[in-house]
Amino acid sequence: MTRPVVELWYDVVCPYAYLASTQIDAIAERHGAVVEWHAFLLGGVLKSVGTADNAMAQMSRPRLHHNWLDMHRWAEHFDVPLEMPAEHPRRTVLAMRAILAAGEEGRVAATRALFAAYWARGEDVTRPDVVAAVLDRAGLDGAGCVERAATPGVKTDLHARTDEAIRRGIFGAPTMFVGSQMYWGQDRLDFVARALSASSGPGP
Repeated sequence: MTRPVVELWYDVVCPYAYLASTQIDAIAERHGAVVEWHAFLLGGVLKSVGTADNAMAQMSRPRLHHNWLDMHRWAEHFDVPLEMPAEHPRRTVLAMRAILAAGEEGRVAATRALFAAYWARGEDVTRPDVVAAVLDRAGLDGAGCVERAATPGVKTDLHARTDEAIRRGIFGAPTMFVGSQMYWGQDRLDFVARALSASSGPGP
């Protein structure tokens, strides 16, 4: 029997994508599903739908305060660390290219490491030395990934993945698919679980 698949589309710049990433494996495991991790550039998607790259800069002060509270409430709910970097949002082009440069076998480890660097420790992932060190700690060839991140092939790959996200109708992160059904946001994980349960039969 084919295992159901949940696609997770993400950019490490997004706190809600980070939050979803901390839960998706457990949800998939409960339903015998496979997680497919899809990196893309959130800025490119936002531009395609006419949304500002820095949506937080467009928020009123009360809404910005509530947004800050909301993400920390979710972090507490999931029992995971979350630290808002003073310079957020930081450019994640290098980080996302480095994730792809890690290859299929290293992609998930690179993703988790860079999410944690950005959102659990507030590290500056715009810096090549920081990205290399983060990936080294994850057991990867950090310097090699950073070097390959600058190659035309990796740049083209990330651009193509971002175009694919736009073609699929993605307008933000995290976005998840179960079959043809799309779910946006870490607050839709229960719906993702429900869809996986329907795909795999009754779960525990």
